[in-house]
Amino acid sequence: MAIYLSLTNAIASLFLFVLAFALPITGRPATFLEDFRVTWSDSHIRQIDGGKAIQLVLDRNSGCGFASKRQYLFGRVSMKIKLVPGDSAGTVTAFYMNSNTDAVRDELDFEFLGNRTGQPYTVQTNIYAHGKGDREQRINLWFDPAADFHTYTILWNHRQIVFYVDDVPIRVYKNNEARGIPFPKFQSMGVYSTLWEADNWATRGGLEKIDWSKAPFYAYYKDFDIEGCPVPGPANCASNPRNWWEGINYQVLSALEARKYRWVRINHMIYDYCTDKSRNPVTPPECTAGF
Repeated sequence: MAIYLSLTNAIASLFLFVLAFALPITGRPATFLEDFRVTWSDSHIRQIDGGKAIQLVLDRNSGCGFASKRQYLFGRVSMKIKLVPGDSAGTVTAFYMNSNTDAVRDELDFEFLGNRTGQPYTVQTNIYAHGKGDREQRINLWFDPAADFHTYTILWNHRQIVFYVDDVPIRVYKNNEARGIPFPKFQSMGVYSTLWEADNWATRGGLEKIDWSKAPFYAYYKDFDIEGCPVPGPANCASNPRNWWEGINYQVLSALEARKYRWVRINHMIYDYCTDKSRNPVTPPECTAGF
């Protein structure tokens, strides 16, 4: 009997131990409304399949946007998105994380820049750390992102930030605080998305204007996935080295990921602030610190 009770207590203790580390981490929401809220123009966001997917609408009257109900400090967020098809010039579909602070902003951006029919879709990424942004990079996607859903992911841990398109890393920003380079790690961030008109800059620097005769424009989202430390929440979550996204496999790119990353940079990158001497006569320090 004593052995049985001892074993039962051990199992119970193990369960509580595991639960203590599992509770702070949020998982995949079942429906849009469980973890997100409409931020503007709710008439332009439509739920599909019982809220498991949504449609964003842009017309002459308005664009629209939504955001997570909570903010998170470290983790991974991803969504499957099907972008605006056909002539989408002048439109921007954005998926990003933002600290929602004015003076010292942290932000991690995916911005999908619309195109004229037949031209490649451009993805612009940007990183704000401690209020400093202007770190734009752009790549042309190697597939038609309006033909089907693709997964767009932001991984954020103490060592690095990685932007993924499906399983392909397209941007890496390492933590180089030891070299005096800012890295976002103090402020929690919410998850946001918008569909809006930006034909003053979005397509070929604003040369291609939006064709409102093609409106309304639609983008679709599904499989909302947030795994991170919610704020407010347990104070020790963000510093917990047992969080899966802090594991050794997520501190650097794998050999396969590194090959994919180089392939994207060589074959599909069309703009890099690091090499733009008109904007940065002196190469920014993070550009020479290595990925």
